[in-house]
Amino acid sequence: MALGMSDLKKGMKIEVDGIPYRITDYAHVKPGKGAAFVRCKIKNFLNAKTIEKTFHAGDKFEIPDLEQKTMQFLYDDGEMLQFMDTNTYEQIGLTYEQVGDTEKWIIDGMNVDMMFFKGEAITVEPPATVEMKIVETPPNFKGDSQGGRKPATLECGAVVQIPFHLVEGDIIKCDTKTGEYVEKVK
Repeated sequence: MALGMSDLKKGMKIEVDGIPYRITDYAHVKPGKGAAFVRCKIKNFLNAKTIEKTFHAGDKFEIPDLEQKTMQFLYDDGEMLQFMDTNTYEQIGLTYEQVGDTEKWIIDGMNVDMMFFKGEAITVEPPATVEMKIVETPPNFKGDSQGGRKPATLECGAVVQIPFHLVEGDIIKCDTKTGEYVEKVK
């Protein structure tokens, strides 16, 4: 199914020149002279690079042949991250480049969404929010301000800014897209 410029939306997945992309930013531009066009920032699923692309009225593109499966992270073998299909028990390895920044949010046994393009595994996405234990953070001192923040290292290795009242051993919820603290888990 061919799509045109008017079909574009933020978050949409499109295929341009045989490569799958996700639209991360979208602006419809209608200049005083000439035809309208759409300026997009699109993120490449294969190498996680973001580029800016302009689409004009006659441009056509396809919806990519993407499939998403829930996979469980098993371990890091030093060269690749190993995942297992929870239905078939088939193991699939992805390189560090394919996983990208997502690696810092993944811990052993966690379920993630693995994206397949034309049958080949290309990337993974962690859940939107994760609950992690704080393993390292500076101690609290009398007089710390109520609205201040301090760095904390989580069990997955990610570093986030947290409120002063939280201490090592606390479990917190974090947004994996923004890398920000959301709330303390009761």
